[in-house]
Amino acid sequence: MNSSQDEVQAYTLRLELVDEPGELLRALRPISDNGGNLLSIFHERGNVTPRGHIPVEVDIEATPDRFEKIVDVLRDTNINVIQAGTERYSQSMTVVLSGHVVDTDLSDTLSQVQDTAKATVTDLSLAAPQGTHDISSARMRLAVEEGSVSETLAVVRSVAEDKGLSVIEPLVERGHL
Repeated sequence: MNSSQDEVQAYTLRLELVDEPGELLRALRPISDNGGNLLSIFHERGNVTPRGHIPVEVDIEATPDRFEKIVDVLRDTNINVIQAGTERYSQSMTVVLSGHVVDTDLSDTLSQVQDTAKATVTDLSLAAPQGTHDISSARMRLAVEEGSVSETLAVVRSVAEDKGLSVIEPLVERGHL
């Protein structure tokens, strides 16, 4: 096996799931069982595809061989794999949103960032010391496609501005994080 086959890479799986209890778990099990590391899940429960299924985007890390095995097992177990491929999120950044983060619908904020930016939210931390109806802050760690940091920051700024939130941006040195 050559070194590129041993190297862990980030991949995105786009799935369509039947709207039944346990389907998300059934789709995630092959990832775990075959050595994939889950980075994020974007489960669009409120939306349906033209076939009446629920769209789900799953970002994982795996070696190329493990990824191929995961895709094969998903298909073998009748999970509808719409797209399976590499989306290398080679950069990461952390931003903090401050203001009425909860009251302005944190879930919607995350969805807008992931739908518009070339990034995925890999970690989120929320602080609401005075309760969720007062000022709060959310730290978001984003995995960003190479060369898309500026575009992603523009999306975060725009979403924050629309919701009256402040953005504490990452320090950038020579265009890199």
